[in-house]
Amino acid sequence: MGNQPHSLLTRFLKWRYKHISHKTFTHLMSVVIGFLAGLAAVTLKNSTYFIESALDRGVLFLSEEVYFILPIVGLTLVYLYVKYVHRERLEHAISSILFALSRKKGLIRARKIITPLVTAPLTVGFGGSVGLLGPAVASGAAISSNISRLLHIGARERTLLIACASAGAIASVFQAPIAAIIFAVEVFSLDLTMLSMLPLLLASISGVLTSYFFLGDENLFTFDLQDSFTVRDSLYYILLGMVTALASVYFTRMYFGIMKLFKPLKSPKYRLLVGGLAIGTMLYFIPPLYGEGFGFINSLLDGDHLAALGTTPFDAYTGNIWVVIALLFGITLFKAIAMTTTFAAGGAGGIFIPTMVMGGALGNMLAKVINNMGLGLSVSESNFTLIGMAGLIAGVIHAPLTAIFLIAEITGGYDLFVPLMITAAMSFLITRNIMDHTIYTRELAKIGALITHNKDQTVLTLMELDDVIETGFREVRKEMTLGEMLLQSVAKSARNIFPVVDAGGRLEGIVLLDDIREFMFDTAMYEKITVASFMQNPPEKIFYESDSMKQVMKKFQDSGAWNLPVIKDGKYAGFVSKSKLLTAYRRKLITFAR
Repeated sequence: MGNQPHSLLTRFLKWRYKHISHKTFTHLMSVVIGFLAGLAAVTLKNSTYFIESALDRGVLFLSEEVYFILPIVGLTLVYLYVKYVHRERLEHAISSILFALSRKKGLIRARKIITPLVTAPLTVGFGGSVGLLGPAVASGAAISSNISRLLHIGARERTLLIACASAGAIASVFQAPIAAIIFAVEVFSLDLTMLSMLPLLLASISGVLTSYFFLGDENLFTFDLQDSFTVRDSLYYILLGMVTALASVYFTRMYFGIMKLFKPLKSPKYRLLVGGLAIGTMLYFIPPLYGEGFGFINSLLDGDHLAALGTTPFDAYTGNIWVVIALLFGITLFKAIAMTTTFAAGGAGGIFIPTMVMGGALGNMLAKVINNMGLGLSVSESNFTLIGMAGLIAGVIHAPLTAIFLIAEITGGYDLFVPLMITAAMSFLITRNIMDHTIYTRELAKIGALITHNKDQTVLTLMELDDVIETGFREVRKEMTLGEMLLQSVAKSARNIFPVVDAGGRLEGIVLLDDIREFMFDTAMYEKITVASFMQNPPEKIFYESDSMKQVMKKFQDSGAWNLPVIKDGKYAGFVSKSKLLTAYRRKLITFAR
């Protein structure tokens, strides 16, 4: 009986190979993956809303005045789950997927299906200032990876199906199927061909229909266009693009700065305590930082900034519009701080929705400044709120097309396509010139594990050093005589290079056959000279732990060498030859381009 599931799977796979073409099976799987990723997103939403509604109704606390201590409760629950159930450090959702695609052939552990579904609702439901999109994508990607492995789907198709999972999750969260496809292309660096387009489309449709079935078809944001775009508004939207670009740089640098600030706190308990208290303090003074922040954005879109701000210690002064502007500016500044502090304290979530909240606050604030300067200028505050979100998404995530289509789809604001394009393009161009990488990609780029739209770069990223290391070289010692070297190494080797290593296996140099050629037939020299006389330093060394394939290729180019030694754990591990490296590159390029 124990082998029955395995037997059924084997029979199914045999039947599939006989009756369903490879392409058709990929299309069918994209629909299934889209549905399951959408289901994961729906589960995340419902779990989070259940916790939030329970807290709002006073199930856990009788007094609303103590709500600002809730994040530390949620973080504590996450800490306990991670310590006793997950038993691994939580990783950033999108970054971990990108790493799995570049270094693990798209293989993701099964436990990562469940962990986001538990930790993210606890973090966000108890007020952590992060979003649910990243965890939804992470869970969907893990589902896709494990199903692909179960059904013996290859690495290339597995990568495509993981992208399909992200499209399905995003389509379900935002009910924005076009933006979901574009996100998968921009963030996962897929080539948009018919081979990838149709599976992404099917997964996106499947994800959004799943959301419609379980959650209905209401727009995430309520928006009625009251002020249409005119050409004279272009300068205002260019200004908004410039301001959101600066805010994007601030957002990203603040993220890395706070994460660095928490590094000295080695114990998760200390991080939880310090981070939880910091978040609680920020929530006390700035309540809109609580949770995801969709209600805050909707209130701004409705023109009700007092409802958006909620109850604050500054309520006596909110009749003054400049106090309101200052509070919105405070939300803009502290959203990035609250979000990163939530991560640093051990919380789980995503950066996408906090980016939208910060962009909405910034756009609304800028519109209020323009309207209240006394210069007779007038812009639409709701339009600026909406388009500010697009500007920040484009700048922070380096995904301008996702920003444009997402905001247009979730609000039905297609009449604002031109200003969306102006602001998103301006924000992206400025931010891209200041920062090469995003929160998702900076650490991956440092270790050479980042897949990009540059095909040559991507092929190098996908190559593995283990595949090109050759170990069939005869080692010699520097104290060996020429005669010993000829008898023990040269006579038994077809190579023309010999590594010189010490008793501990550390590389001391190399000897080339050309260096000893003139003495090889002079037997009188066999006992007079040693290997140390011919030994030379290699033109470069390849360090197994730190050198990416791009760096390896550059070392060959700069040194002009044909063979370079590999150092692993401080010891000699073999050689990489330029011919084998180029052959492996060509094979990978052919596979990648199919």
